[in-house]
Amino acid sequence: MTQQTVRLPGVDISNELPLAYIGGPCIIESEEGYLSTARALKKIADENNQPFILKASFDKANRTSIEAYRGPGLEDGLRILAAAKAELRVPVLVDVHEPWQATRCAAVADVLQIPAFLCRQTDLVVACAQTGRVVNVKKGQFLAPQSMENIVRKITSTGNHNILLTERGNSFGYGDLVVDMRSLHIMKQLGYPVIFDATHSVQKPGALGSATGGDRTLAPVLARAAAAVGIAGIFFEAHPQPEKALSDGANSLTYDGVATLLQQTSRIDRAAKS
Repeated sequence: MTQQTVRLPGVDISNELPLAYIGGPCIIESEEGYLSTARALKKIADENNQPFILKASFDKANRTSIEAYRGPGLEDGLRILAAAKAELRVPVLVDVHEPWQATRCAAVADVLQIPAFLCRQTDLVVACAQTGRVVNVKKGQFLAPQSMENIVRKITSTGNHNILLTERGNSFGYGDLVVDMRSLHIMKQLGYPVIFDATHSVQKPGALGSATGGDRTLAPVLARAAAAVGIAGIFFEAHPQPEKALSDGANSLTYDGVATLLQQTSRIDRAAKS
């Protein structure tokens, strides 16, 4: 199977190229906090000579509790993301939850991300694809890897072949996820870059009652295993103080954890692709 290369400013992504890294906090908590974290992660990537894409969410529309913080909203979120992109000169990725948001987000973001729970929403997928931007589809926790072919066909029906496919674990009973590493190999057969979401894969949905739990110590374990398969990239969430994060703190990495993750997985990746 010929493997597609997706090109972003300064970053080429392919299952046959060195790993790219997509990272950021789960959600924009404040402008100052987001920019500080973005700078820190870019510095870590640069120090380890690794290609980096900055992620952001302006609205987490699928929070467990109605009281949970959702983010600054579309207008402020995109403004903050544009500021980070301009300052750091990195490509940026943002979640899109509704079809009407696609063109607005495409004016700023290089990659439009379809959240896992929404991966089968045809109107959303097509609207993002029609912008011509790179589309990253998170595979739903309920979906077999083979079923991603149907989502790929929805995107390519628009003439857009700039596609990333992300594994983030499958529902395992109630309140837990499990990663089937076969999924990475199976999705590679579709010919598009495969990304492994190391931190969402260690979530425990609803485990805290009104919030999702997780175990960040397992994220690097799974990331190392994924790198051995020979994939295109690793996705992660990070926070300067995960225990104080307003979303996904339990599975977010510390800055030191990010540095270790990059160092370990890049070495494994070089061996797998040599």
